[in-house]
Amino acid sequence: MRTFVSVPLGELSDAVADAQTPLNMSGVDPIDPTQAHVTLKFLGETDDPDAVVEAVERAVAASEVTPFDCYVAGYGVFPSLEYISVIWAGITQGSQQLTTLHEHVDRETTALGFDAEEYDFTPHATLARMRDARSKSVIQEVVAERDPELGTARVGGVELTQSTRTEAGPEYETVAEIPL
Repeated sequence: MRTFVSVPLGELSDAVADAQTPLNMSGVDPIDPTQAHVTLKFLGETDDPDAVVEAVERAVAASEVTPFDCYVAGYGVFPSLEYISVIWAGITQGSQQLTTLHEHVDRETTALGFDAEEYDFTPHATLARMRDARSKSVIQEVVAERDPELGTARVGGVELTQSTRTEAGPEYETVAEIPL
């Protein structure tokens, strides 16, 4: 199964949908707002999900992060404004806790044989993916000129999530919930 470790932001689904409105254009594929989340670590193919759950439980315990509020606001893109593949909303409060969780999850899952992260962790919630560059200049303007405030989500735990690719986009299913 294809998996990742995440923090769900489902309670912000209406705000995510609102933030996606100016992104609705040719060449841009919005994510399902009800599945909004912050990815702590993408794992990929996972043969032993029970071992991963145990590793994430160890990571959460070692992090000593307790439930916290996560404020989501603003637009950003990966990898750059010149070549946009992902459009996201940033985390302006709670980023330190998310970074701490990411570091511990990365350490524990790397010990299981998963690849260590190659990039600096940027806490964010993906809003859409660019399929092609047809609307690049408009997206650049939206990102530069707008600063949406999506609101606050209470983070009480992390999830191991299974991702299944479909023609309509990825579908996510929670494999396990690990409370903080």
